[in-house]
Amino acid sequence: MTQPSLPELLHAAVTAVGGTERPGQVAMAEAVAEAIDDGAHLLVQAGTGTGKSLGYLVPALAHGERVVVATATLALQRQLVERDLPRTVEALHPILRRRPEFAMLKGRSNYLCLHRLHEGVPQDEEEGLFDQFEAAAPTSKLGQDLLRLRDWSDETETGDRDDLTPGVSDRAWSQVSVSSRECLGATKCAYGAECFAEAARERAKLAEVIVTNHALLAIDAIEGAPVLPQHEVLIVDEAHELVSRVTGVATGELTPGQVNRAVRRAAKLVNEKAADQLQTAAEGFERLMELALPGRLEEIPEDLGYALMALRDACRTVISAIGSTRDKSVQDEDAVRKQALASVESVHDVAERITHGSEWDVVWYERHEPRGGAAHRHSGASLRVAPMSVSGLLREKLFTDRSVVLTSATLKLGGDFNGVGASLGLGPEGAEGDDLPLWKGVDVGSPFDYPRQGILYVAKHLARPARDGDRKDMLDELTELVQAAGGRTLGLFSSMRAAQLAAEDLRSRIPEYPILLQGEETLGELIKNFAADPRTCLFGTLSLWQGVDVPGPSCQLVVMDKIPFPRPDDPLMSARQKAVEEAGGNGFMAVAATHAALLMAQGAGRLVRASGDRGVVAVLDPRLATARYGSYLKASMPDFWYTTDRNQVRKSLAAIDAAAKQAD
Repeated sequence: MTQPSLPELLHAAVTAVGGTERPGQVAMAEAVAEAIDDGAHLLVQAGTGTGKSLGYLVPALAHGERVVVATATLALQRQLVERDLPRTVEALHPILRRRPEFAMLKGRSNYLCLHRLHEGVPQDEEEGLFDQFEAAAPTSKLGQDLLRLRDWSDETETGDRDDLTPGVSDRAWSQVSVSSRECLGATKCAYGAECFAEAARERAKLAEVIVTNHALLAIDAIEGAPVLPQHEVLIVDEAHELVSRVTGVATGELTPGQVNRAVRRAAKLVNEKAADQLQTAAEGFERLMELALPGRLEEIPEDLGYALMALRDACRTVISAIGSTRDKSVQDEDAVRKQALASVESVHDVAERITHGSEWDVVWYERHEPRGGAAHRHSGASLRVAPMSVSGLLREKLFTDRSVVLTSATLKLGGDFNGVGASLGLGPEGAEGDDLPLWKGVDVGSPFDYPRQGILYVAKHLARPARDGDRKDMLDELTELVQAAGGRTLGLFSSMRAAQLAAEDLRSRIPEYPILLQGEETLGELIKNFAADPRTCLFGTLSLWQGVDVPGPSCQLVVMDKIPFPRPDDPLMSARQKAVEEAGGNGFMAVAATHAALLMAQGAGRLVRASGDRGVVAVLDPRLATARYGSYLKASMPDFWYTTDRNQVRKSLAAIDAAAKQAD
């Protein structure tokens, strides 16, 4: 019997989801199939509207090996599990003569813990546990959330937080969930047989396709103990996010609040000597955190080093003491003990890592504005440690014993894949070496006609932006552009302060155009309101550069206030840049320009989301037109028609606005 052809399978899947087959999607599916067949690695840039999820799902399902699909956002995970996979499996079933199973798998804290729900939450201050449902006032938001969770626990099949709609606060969820370190383990827990997290793992073991997130993929790679089932193919969607997500998982943090919580949790479980030792070490650490330390700590100050060693040693003593003592007077002692151990081990591990002083780690001190008055003056002080680079980790852990496909609309920066490849631990495309995985990059294009649908405008006449400087000329330009566009503006700002100042200024200048500001409502509500009224503008920072999908007339002008280079005082970015320079490379281009290019490519991608979209991306930073690195940044963005003619842009915006009003 002949094997079904890839075009036949793709056509069936596209028809099933009500889509349209596109040349880029076909090219992507063929490239993915070839990579899987050869056990090779592939980077695929697929523009918005390509239909890339089917471009990788169909060849993966056709091959018949176990596949892990890792995504960055909840929205894409839900689309895959609730829409694309069910329809694709049904469509392919008659042709493949099998029905592949699929499952979602997340970290343990994403699932409701039945032990926490029924037995209560270990307290920090006293022995035993408390009933969170009795402790929270039933009329309070927390109380209402907890009652909803208790009712939901009787009807949910998954226990997955994301299946609870509407959602609950982080505080409420923390009362009914546990981290992997706090979990008693299925064999020791009275509710192990009913555990939602364990059930999700069992479903994943039986599935051919497992959908997960970048964070769990990073944990699986970093922590040694496998979390994901063995698989032959790994597909990373939204791959432009992978390095930052892996860096986040590999970053440790130490705060006075965290240390004091560990002290409280351990105090009633260990002997007085061990408890006093940890208390004394915690007080010494807290005193030092009150000082105004510099940002990056290239060398740990002597007094801080002693405090961290004292904290590490005290944690080690407490961990041994917790393991050797038992107190039957403590209610549900195992749960209390497990939570205390998790807290103390977390403090120990970060203190040990910082005192160990690896040349591959960056350590820095942060202080945010205190919240809640003097009683909470330490809440914003933290000591953080992150890897200088995760490229070696990814090369070693990601690209071995499986075929890896990475895809996104923005992987080709400055005209090639090598910049992103280097951040993933890959050598130049096509290069072979003992420790360099062989890979290739494929750009399957976009179904959109960017030069006809969009304009890239650079306000070359504006003054070069100075850090924290007054940019009245930029605000004048922004006002005129918004007026020409009739609202319909997504404002992407390099900082929250800049977004707030612009919103405040334009609200007073042009009150006829409502300005929504990130932080004033939930992101979901903001985007919903922005899409509902074409006269509305939405201003914000980082998450808006990547998280807005509003096709149609509500978003016809995307404005970037300036090139989004990392802050010069960003400890991790500046350390990475310095390391590249010391190795003989161009630190600015490898780190700062790459960071900016990725964000600008993502931000510009907010404009054209459908074949009928028209509009302008306006960059209010003359450096994009005048600086040597400007061509690299422009080459990373969609191929819009380019101009620096402000009058032409205003006429174009006015014409687009008039056409949109006529269509309404």
